[in-house]
Amino acid sequence: MSSEKPLLAGVMGWPIHHSRSPRLHNYWLRQHRIAGQYMPLPIMPEQLALALRALPVLGYAGCNLTLPHKTAAMALMDDVDRDAQRIGAINTVVVRDDGTLYGRNTDVEGFVHNLLQAGCPISAGPALVLGAGGAARAVLAGLRQQHCPEIYIANRTPGRAEELAEWFGEPVQAIGWDERHQLMSMMNLVVNATSQGMKGQPALDINLSALPTGAFVNDLIYHPLETPLLQQAKKLGLHVADGLGMLLYQAVPAFAAWFGQTPTITPELRCLMAEGL
Repeated sequence: MSSEKPLLAGVMGWPIHHSRSPRLHNYWLRQHRIAGQYMPLPIMPEQLALALRALPVLGYAGCNLTLPHKTAAMALMDDVDRDAQRIGAINTVVVRDDGTLYGRNTDVEGFVHNLLQAGCPISAGPALVLGAGGAARAVLAGLRQQHCPEIYIANRTPGRAEELAEWFGEPVQAIGWDERHQLMSMMNLVVNATSQGMKGQPALDINLSALPTGAFVNDLIYHPLETPLLQQAKKLGLHVADGLGMLLYQAVPAFAAWFGQTPTITPELRCLMAEGL
């Protein structure tokens, strides 16, 4: 694929230095021989509107969004995919030919595909989601899509968890942060959708010892690849799914929307992405 100008895309976040998305998308650009570049875009929350509106002016095909922009960016789009509207968050922006901004959410696809690849029977029992940001919205949507029978959400700020439970409705139910351990013995799946455990952040305050044998623990964080949460789960003999798979699977439809080619995920690519994590 050739173009007179290099095709540009990137990822907006604050902070953004930890993101592996540039390594991933630039790998695919080289693989498909596309003259383009994908760059980290450190954007503070108060700069988000200005940065998004600059995308078509600067020749960008679009961008990804990560913490803390996934919810705030919704109101800045000219059009939003229907599924993303239901989720209430976007992670992908596509610049249309007329310069308008189209928002969509590929995190749901990435989250679900990652768990299914790990062998997690999502519909087999209750799930506990920790956190109530934009990533948690995608997790809740994915669990509902896969017919998880009971979904509990806990957040240090209870009002945010209650807001998401009301947004999604049954079977999502908010619980207090102090209740997170009381339900552990009945959980089939625990998902960390907070930033706790990320490199430079304190570990997530959670005790997994009451989880039943056969339960799955999924951390959306991928830097480090094995977070303190996953280390604890492995010591207990539980099944784990790290956050790198979600990053890989959510990136496929975004790359296709910007660059017109559908990339593939291979063991070699995963090894490349895991280097240094």
